[in-house]
Amino acid sequence: MQADMTVEEVKAQIQYLGTNGQSLKKKKVKQTHPKLMKNALYFFPSWEHAMVESGVNSI
Repeated sequence: MQADMTVEEVKAQIQYLGTNGQSLKKKKVKQTHPKLMKNALYFFPSWEHAMVESGVNSI
């Protein structure tokens, strides 16, 4: 698998979703933003790690 977003873009997208009140639950993001999920899991060992590294700590 190859990433088509940078790690900075992944973090920014997660922050954007979190600050705009969208759900950051793994299942929901996988359905609504599959590209983001794929790239987050490319750069981070889990979705939870991606959220923490993005400065978003709560689901």
